[in-house]
Amino acid sequence: MGSQARAAQVEEVIRRVEAHYVFSDVAAKLAKVLRARLDEGAYADLDDPEFATVVTADLQSVNDDRHLRLRHHVDPVAEDGDADHVSDDFRQAAALENFGIASARRLPGNVGYVDTTLLYPLDLAAPAFSAAMTLVAPADALLIDVRHNRGGAPEASAFLQSYLVDEPTHYLDIYERDGDRVTQMWTLPYVPGPKFGGTKPIWVLTGPATFSGGEDLAFSLQRQGRAKTVGEATRGGAHPREQYKVDTYLDVTVSIARAYDPKTGENWEGAGVPPDVPVAADKAFDTAYELALRHVLELGDQGPRRVVADEARTALDRL
Repeated sequence: MGSQARAAQVEEVIRRVEAHYVFSDVAAKLAKVLRARLDEGAYADLDDPEFATVVTADLQSVNDDRHLRLRHHVDPVAEDGDADHVSDDFRQAAALENFGIASARRLPGNVGYVDTTLLYPLDLAAPAFSAAMTLVAPADALLIDVRHNRGGAPEASAFLQSYLVDEPTHYLDIYERDGDRVTQMWTLPYVPGPKFGGTKPIWVLTGPATFSGGEDLAFSLQRQGRAKTVGEATRGGAHPREQYKVDTYLDVTVSIARAYDPKTGENWEGAGVPPDVPVAADKAFDTAYELALRHVLELGDQGPRRVVADEARTALDRL
């Protein structure tokens, strides 16, 4: 890669950041960092993957925004925005990942469990999300696992949360630099299938790999008092982002908005979502399941509940 071509790529990254980054003052600082690094030869003699890694580190050096990344791709990148979300490859990848639902099942003791890996756009994932939530709707308690959830669409978080409340709930605001506007995020008044509802207990399993949309889910349920988080603090990415083409095999992801609690103005950027019940991430399931089973036993063991109570006691003995 010639020096002029590399410089043009850096300038394209700067152009995208200055035009779209949610904080314009930070964008100006980022531009200075990248130009200084270019002038000192930091990007010389690097192949594209190395270049992407080094520029990403420089982008994150100002305010540690982990949504700011220059990415190298083996295949030619899509055009700006969500073009890749409608590509055949993206749809196939979503299907192979079961649209972000790694597991949904009833655990012994009538405890529901849903493991999510990505909040895919609803035009792809709504049937899978709905099927998972329908399966766990009759449970006495629910575990939602986002320990390996790497992000996704805010609308998908709203959809999932809608199964967990009884009334439409305003749970998050998103400020967008473009248009200087705020969008209120509400749960939906209607979802297909039965709801788990707004009264039965929920525990959300978190860890250091939980990011972005997975953090939205954990943060919003925690702040509503609707769920307790169990595990470790999450990764800390509260800025919705968009991707922009830089060159044939390079694109840059830029934070275009800021999500925050409408009551306090706080979010999880940088710090992550703290656990209500702090344990090692690999112990989060057992810890949360034990809490759920103890709740189930508090519901009694008379009549039809006898079988469930026996299951819960046996499951507790095995933990």
